[in-house]
Amino acid sequence: MKNRVVIGSRGSILALAQSKMIMGRLKNNFPEIDFEIKVIVTSGDKDLVSNWNNSDKSLKSFFTKEIEQELLDGTVDLAVHSMKDMPIVSPPGLICGATPDREDNRDVIVSVSGKSLLELPEGAVVGTSSLRRTMGLKILRPDLQIKQLRGNIHTRLRKLDEGQYDAILLAAAGLKRVGLKDRITEELDYDLMMPAPAQGALHIQCRENDEYIKNILKSIHNSEIEEIVDIEREFSRIFDGGCHTPMGCTGEKADGKITLKGVYCHNEVMYKAEVTCEESKGKEIAHILADKIREKING
Repeated sequence: MKNRVVIGSRGSILALAQSKMIMGRLKNNFPEIDFEIKVIVTSGDKDLVSNWNNSDKSLKSFFTKEIEQELLDGTVDLAVHSMKDMPIVSPPGLICGATPDREDNRDVIVSVSGKSLLELPEGAVVGTSSLRRTMGLKILRPDLQIKQLRGNIHTRLRKLDEGQYDAILLAAAGLKRVGLKDRITEELDYDLMMPAPAQGALHIQCRENDEYIKNILKSIHNSEIEEIVDIEREFSRIFDGGCHTPMGCTGEKADGKITLKGVYCHNEVMYKAEVTCEESKGKEIAHILADKIREKING
């Protein structure tokens, strides 16, 4: 039995908060093991210039490649990632060892004035780096000025406080995980802004052949969240989802059924649909939803 387990993490405030949260849960479950975090600088952390929405580079690989290599090399035992940043298929030799409890998956608005999204004055400057959020804003509030916004959570909030923006759009999960829930002005309903697939979920990555770590990770795995997230990610895969694709979805399970809501922007028109199916259909639910959206596009 190992008495030391190393967790690989990016060095951003959010990444470290997520890694420390997972480490805390594992420590509670296995107090006899010494857990530690190793910070790994990724290519994406070094590249502060690229506009990812206009780049051919893979945002996902740029923020995971070096961490995954250390996993394969054995210098770390597991890694904590944001699920929405992970490709559908892991590199050979690596797997998702656990999908823990999910944080709030909604988008939120943080405004200087304390006004909600629909209350913002005409021509207000709103910051976001997401193409999905940008298209959603253009359709919902075409009068707004949308300005690119990059940097970690604290950098984005600082730019807002300096007056560079009237409001910014962020993920609720990130703000809540770093203890900044009080900065949220409005939590956006799904009808206003559909979140990215798998937003708010975590992907705990490990080596496929490391049975010891896989058994440890079972203690924090949430199979129901895994089920929903897999369906959301399948919807993303169908529409070639990524940082260059304006689409979003969210799933919910109740009474043995799963409701999946989704949006896809085509020719600057946002198409929305919703389906409720027996959970036994699994990933097929994503295809049913995608077909409904395609019918609207072609209809």
